Amino acid sequence: MIKVDQAVKTYGRKRALDGVSAEFRNGQIIGIVGENGSGKSTLLKMMAGLLLPDSGSVEIGGTPVTRTLAGREIAYMADADLFFPYFNTEQLFGFYATQFDDFSIQKARQAADFLGLDRSVKLKSLSKGNRGRAKIAATLGREPEAYLLDEPFSGLDPMVRGEIVKGLIRFTDPERQVVIMTTHELQDAAPLLDEIAVMKAGRIIAHESAEEIRENHRGGPSAWMKSLYEKERDPIGARS
Repeated sequence: MIKVDQAVKTYGRKRALDGVSAEFRNGQIIGIVGENGSGKSTLLKMMAGLLLPDSGSVEIGGTPVTRTLAGREIAYMADADLFFPYFNTEQLFGFYATQFDDFSIQKARQAADFLGLDRSVKLKSLSKGNRGRAKIAATLGREPEAYLLDEPFSGLDPMVRGEIVKGLIRFTDPERQVVIMTTHELQDAAPLLDEIAVMKAGRIIAHESAEEIRENHRGGPSAWMKSLYEKERDPIGARS
């Protein structure tokens, strides 16, 4: 389980996280959604050990997060392309195998083949969709406690998004792992999610079961999120 308790992070005068508290339990696929600048990526980086909170805490299995602990327990996939462009996907997997003890080249190859990726083509020559496939295959090659995926569907066409959803289902273990993703593509991700947390202005304003959202909110998760933002903009009107 990953636990965030009253986490605060500021950049100059901007407060990116404003006392965020949440628990993300194993056996769940969780979406963190919200508008640009709401704090989603900052929260994910903090859980991945890439940022430290100014105050508050982040724990994995009851232990405070450090870069070393996060490197062992968490597979983090950034939104940006951070790979060596002259590698092909097979070479990328070889590099990952030197960096992470839990990385399986065989599993990564299976994920790449499942996603229809040619492993011999250099990353710089791949389309954006195929670079997205390479990123997710490399990430899924690991066997961590948690997968943290920052905007895994960003800029990808619907077919690629669908393939990534299927890959996440096939190559993660829902009994012992947790998958946490930030996304703007809630409509595509919603069928995959067990829980949805909504962020606004550095705070989590709601965190609910996806099944309960579908049962209790007409229009499903997207309409639910829109209604939350409308209440935040007009709190007086929302109570009247």
